[in-house]
Amino acid sequence: MAAAIIRTFTLVLLLVAAGQGSLSAAETFRTDRLTIETASGGKYPFSVEIAESPRQMAQGLMFRETMAPDAGMLFVLPQLQTMSMWMKNTFIPLDMVFIGPEGRIVNIHENAVPQSLDTISSAGQVKGVLEINGGMAARLGIRAGDRVVHPAFQQQ
Repeated sequence: MAAAIIRTFTLVLLLVAAGQGSLSAAETFRTDRLTIETASGGKYPFSVEIAESPRQMAQGLMFRETMAPDAGMLFVLPQLQTMSMWMKNTFIPLDMVFIGPEGRIVNIHENAVPQSLDTISSAGQVKGVLEINGGMAARLGIRAGDRVVHPAFQQQ
């Protein structure tokens, strides 16, 4: 538990530093595809940018003004941890989909408020976070327990 708190605190510090201009140049991200499979049988493909490094994770979707409906950003964490994020310098509302190690959705925070400093946390340890346009999870019927299919997660 203490280790998870320390990892979360470290990531928050990285995010704070990013908000204070420590990113001298914008990071670039590799892209990939993933699919969300719902319990009701829906299969929804997304084109995602992958945030893997601390600098990429700190930047995330900051300063973006738009995002395609089928786009998103996947944060791939180096190890299981409780994840906390915020919306500082993020201009579009986002749904944050917190994903366990096997690709199961742990919880979803819908419509995160642009530029809010409120902390948004996973409801347990996760291996990744998918950010998609705000309201998309509700529109597609995506819920906790549904599955994200991507190589970052060990599918069972």
